[in-house]
Amino acid sequence: MRGNVQQNAPIIYWVRRDLRLSDNPALRAAAEQGRPVLPVFIRDAAVDRLGAAPKWRLGLGLEQFDQALQGVGSRLTFRSGAALETLHALIKESGADAVFWAREYDPKSVQRDSDIKGKLKDLGINASSFGGKLLHEPWSVETKTGGYYKVYTPFWNAVKNRDIPAPLPGVVKLQAPANFPPSENLSGWSLGSGMQRGAAVVRPYVRLGEEAAQTRLADFCQSDIASYNRLRDVPAVLGTSGLSENLAVGEISPYQCWHAGLRALQDGKEGAETFLKEIVWREFAYHLMHHTPHILDQNWKPGWDRFPWNKDEQNPAVLAWKQGRTGMPFVDAAMRQLIVEGWMHNRTRMVVASFLVKDLHLEWQLGERFFAEHLTDYDPASNAHGWQWTAGTGTDASPYYRVFNPIEQGRRFDENGDYIRKYVPELVHLSASEIHEPWLFLDGYSHGYPERIVDHAVERIESLERLKEIKADKPEQPIQK
Repeated sequence: MRGNVQQNAPIIYWVRRDLRLSDNPALRAAAEQGRPVLPVFIRDAAVDRLGAAPKWRLGLGLEQFDQALQGVGSRLTFRSGAALETLHALIKESGADAVFWAREYDPKSVQRDSDIKGKLKDLGINASSFGGKLLHEPWSVETKTGGYYKVYTPFWNAVKNRDIPAPLPGVVKLQAPANFPPSENLSGWSLGSGMQRGAAVVRPYVRLGEEAAQTRLADFCQSDIASYNRLRDVPAVLGTSGLSENLAVGEISPYQCWHAGLRALQDGKEGAETFLKEIVWREFAYHLMHHTPHILDQNWKPGWDRFPWNKDEQNPAVLAWKQGRTGMPFVDAAMRQLIVEGWMHNRTRMVVASFLVKDLHLEWQLGERFFAEHLTDYDPASNAHGWQWTAGTGTDASPYYRVFNPIEQGRRFDENGDYIRKYVPELVHLSASEIHEPWLFLDGYSHGYPERIVDHAVERIESLERLKEIKADKPEQPIQK
């Protein structure tokens, strides 16, 4: 194939979840070759596997990135089909002799990219993959014995003092190919078709594009990062960075977040170290996914395969949980926030996950799939890791005994009930002392709030009894949070 390549053959830049011009190693490497660059997005099986909300959010991000590319003299070419065949067709049409892309780390993408790289190289095509999604390649962090880390704190200690390269400058000009190949119409793909509430409800909560992500990071580091360690667990206030949706589609890089956090730490801002630890928590999830890819849909600890989960997804309790009508105010507020905003506060993610697994006794995979369908910031590694952490089936040292009490969690992190009132209007008439347990008050159900579907105290005992069925040794004392 090389014999047919023109001297100024273009490089195909295969766009995936790296929708930014700045600190983009694959795009910058292509631009620095001094040759035309052909940015391409392929709707393949990996895209079609996405749930409704992340697919919708990706479509919005692609529109924005296409505009950004036009600002530097280029544009996106959209194609659909199997990635290898689509790349072959584009190589023939454009005369390209190289394909550059940013690495993805879920097992299906790794297998796809490995196959493509090998087959393209067999054809004499320069197939090169680049980092940029993570601070540390998952295989680059090892224990002293050469293994992988199974516990977060040692992982944090292993990487916290590593030198992290400064973010790369943004691409300000791309040399366009002489002729862009034909492109499909992004709007014709209807990536948002499954997101029935998208435009009308969720869209105002999305901060779209690279510029918005950079502004969000700058604003956070200017003010809210100082109290991040204290307010990040309070869902009624804007105490977090909100960058998870931008990181999920690559509108900002972890390098940019890390260095901004380091500057805040050097400025003496109290919550900066906690913010850096959260960045590394994301890294840890990818580390585990790389070394134990079954974490995405199977129990990380295989002994939990024997646990007697309820698996009836048609159970009315499942629908009540999904709709935010369990009768547990803190749980219901969180689930309704997810439906309205396409996002849920991290503290309440743990609480609703614990309620599904420990109070309703349903397997964590059901909740993981629901989040994968409805989160605009869906990330496969972080989502599965978070669910397994709460379920007790993952890497955490104090597993199933951690039972989140949804009433006490509400009192602790939503003391005045502001978060509940925002999303559960049936309870706005109750005082702070009443709102967390409306069933105790005569006026609790007067505005149509549903009765609680379970008694947490009873179900907690049931969960611990079920645990005995798979534990041969004496269980440790339950942890009540």
